[in-house]
Amino acid sequence: MTVLKTSMRNFFAHKGRMALSAVAVLLSVAFVCGTLVFTDTMNTTFDKLFAVTSSDVTVSAKGASDTGETTSGNGKPPVMPASVLGEVRKAQGVKSAEGTVFSTSVTVVDADKNNLSPKSGAPTIVGSWNGNDARTMKITSGAAPEDTDQIMVDADTADKHHLKLGDDIGVISAVGTHSAKISGIATFTVTNPGAAIFYLDTRTAQEALVGKTGVYTNVNVTADSGVSDAQLKKNVAAGIGGAYKVQTAKETADANQKDVESFLSVMKYAMLGFAGIAFLVGIFLIINTFSMLVAQRTREIGLMRAIGSSRRQVNRSVLTEALLLGVTGSVLGVGAGVGIAVGLMKLMGSMGMHLSTSDLTVAWTTPVAGVVLGVVVTILSAYLPARRAGKISPMAALRDAGAPADARAGRIRALIGLLLTGAGGYCLYLAAAADKATDGSLWLGLGVVLSLIGFVAVGPLLAGGVVRALGAVVLRIFGPVGRMAERNALRNPRRTGATGAALMIGLALVACLSVVGSSMVASATDQLDKSVGTDFIIQSDSGQLITPQAVKAVKSTPDLERVTEYKVLDAALTTPDGRTSKNETINAADPTYAQDLRTETVAGDLADAYRPDSMSVFEGFAKKHGIKVGSTVKVDFKDGTTADLTVRAITSDDVVIDKGAMYASITTAAKYVPADSMPLDVLVFATAKDGQETAAYKSLKSALHDYPQYTVRDQTDYKQALKDQIGQLLNMIYGLLALAIIVAVLGVVNTLALSVVERTREIGLMRAIGLSRRQLRRMIRLESVVIALFGALLGLGLGMGWGATAQKLLALEGLQVLEIPWGTIIAVFIGSAFVGLLAALIPAFRAGRMNVLNAIATE
Repeated sequence: MTVLKTSMRNFFAHKGRMALSAVAVLLSVAFVCGTLVFTDTMNTTFDKLFAVTSSDVTVSAKGASDTGETTSGNGKPPVMPASVLGEVRKAQGVKSAEGTVFSTSVTVVDADKNNLSPKSGAPTIVGSWNGNDARTMKITSGAAPEDTDQIMVDADTADKHHLKLGDDIGVISAVGTHSAKISGIATFTVTNPGAAIFYLDTRTAQEALVGKTGVYTNVNVTADSGVSDAQLKKNVAAGIGGAYKVQTAKETADANQKDVESFLSVMKYAMLGFAGIAFLVGIFLIINTFSMLVAQRTREIGLMRAIGSSRRQVNRSVLTEALLLGVTGSVLGVGAGVGIAVGLMKLMGSMGMHLSTSDLTVAWTTPVAGVVLGVVVTILSAYLPARRAGKISPMAALRDAGAPADARAGRIRALIGLLLTGAGGYCLYLAAAADKATDGSLWLGLGVVLSLIGFVAVGPLLAGGVVRALGAVVLRIFGPVGRMAERNALRNPRRTGATGAALMIGLALVACLSVVGSSMVASATDQLDKSVGTDFIIQSDSGQLITPQAVKAVKSTPDLERVTEYKVLDAALTTPDGRTSKNETINAADPTYAQDLRTETVAGDLADAYRPDSMSVFEGFAKKHGIKVGSTVKVDFKDGTTADLTVRAITSDDVVIDKGAMYASITTAAKYVPADSMPLDVLVFATAKDGQETAAYKSLKSALHDYPQYTVRDQTDYKQALKDQIGQLLNMIYGLLALAIIVAVLGVVNTLALSVVERTREIGLMRAIGLSRRQLRRMIRLESVVIALFGALLGLGLGMGWGATAQKLLALEGLQVLEIPWGTIIAVFIGSAFVGLLAALIPAFRAGRMNVLNAIATE
């Protein structure tokens, strides 16, 4: 009880000094709990949606996927004859059945050709209005479509794009463009996950999406009372045979949920990873806080020991304070985590994915996990300072505050740090020298961990030299004040090292990812310059295939020298070694593709692969199956017949574009695949006549004006799109890393604040002998700047080493160019100085307001 009272008294006596450490715990726990609540809420939302939208039993075409993505190679959804509906209705236990048609391979535009698809990545769905959809949507304006010139839109899409009744809408599919006017607006009665949904009447949907009537993509079946979904599925399957896919409501919902969970899992663990980094940074803050508090209370602890407190009691007293800190920060963090989850839901709403707070899900495991994690991390962080406090002898009551540093422990720590750093560096060397990326990635991961721990351990040793070097460049120009700031930073190398290490971790990751991202862009750009021999690339950003009408428009464009079509066909390959490789793809293109993409070969000439009954394979496949130029491969085309193709070329694996592709000509593929089964083009390449590039670019855009689902890019556009994609990803990662950097900044603030308290008497004496308030504040700010720059220098150097090693592994995948983004690195380094200035504002202000006489009188 005495230990508890002492701990409580000390905790509340130093509550101001504990506050920033509590904020670090709060932020870390909040990020963990916010991530868990957000992903649980997303799961709840989709569970409810799939449970309501799934009919008791769903019958679909054999080629349809479990998740409803129904696009086939011809750009149309797989269908079944309408006669299946009659057969289903005859099955025992069927109360009702309704045929529907829908497709996700569509683009919907308004009268001005503006795309109405969500920008969040959610699908655009066009289908027939049916009873199953009426369970989840309520018509709130107008009426359901009943004629060919009518279409209904969901309310969220209508609001977002300011659509109203009577507006013109164009539905663009593989069949063509269907025009209609909005006849109705329907509002979701469940949470809309962000999809844009449009409804036609059944006959119009068949004609607009499939190109013929008398077919359905799905048949939704409702069971009679007392009939289970499993029994109904069995009855329906028996009635229609095995030519179709039959799923219960649970199977349909599970398939959709599995697809969603795969995305959510990646997001969840990525965010938890960044929360872990924030916790790691917070550990340094807590260690520093308790180390300084223990040092400042040396005389107090010595007196406690002198009047009978045991080492164990002192140890327990400090750990109890850590427990109080951990509990306080964690409980507040759990509440803040719920707020973060709601904020993420609002953010997703602004991106088009509407999530209702009524579905907010806080599982009992979430607050328990947050509190336990926060408390355990805090207590573990405080263990070493508590152990050090327990070692304080009663004689310390006779000394000034501040326990002397353990020189022997410092030397051991430095030695361990150097060994770990050396081991980490060697692992990074092994990663860079690896022959396979999979092997090298293991060494890279180990090297990152060891070098990080090594730098943390050796930080106090490095602090002396690095701070002196930084002081010579940055601080000496400020005269005596700068020299005092430098000496203050050097006074306790362990503290400076720990404070700098907190900032080092976040900036090391920033530098590493910057190098990797820049190298990826530079390598891809280099590959484009070396390999791509065409001027323009035409494709759909939403994944739609290119229709023959659009291809015809491209080919009729003036100022073009050649146009190349590019298709992807599914096939099974039987190689000379007798093995069959299923689920392979053949990239069929016009022979001019050999000019459009200058792919390096290790044997043969790629142009020969486009000869009749010929093909190419990639290097890895050839080695695995013993294929040489002249070998024959049996190719069993899906929806076609079997061909015996001669291998005329073996392409190098040391490429980025079309890595692992196997080529044949479209003419060869058409010989074995019927015209009605031949897939549409994935891409179309166009090359301008010499000197006509600008005119051809304008002409292509004009020719495809009526096909807004496709984008025309020249090589400059393509490079910029690639740069933008990687840039968006990096910005997202930098945003998440900002949490760790914020915690590190709190560490700098806390260290300075406690340092000011520790030096109260010293500050009073300096003020007494003539140091002005302005000079005092400047000294503290300069000390903060040099500590921040110390952490930045270590972090950026370490991160660039990690990034350069990672690029060596990417080089094994064809990304050969190493590019250091010096602009970003320099900006981050300079930004760290401003971070130091910002962190020092409050401590410097408080120091400047000290009463000189009171400060001198402080014990």
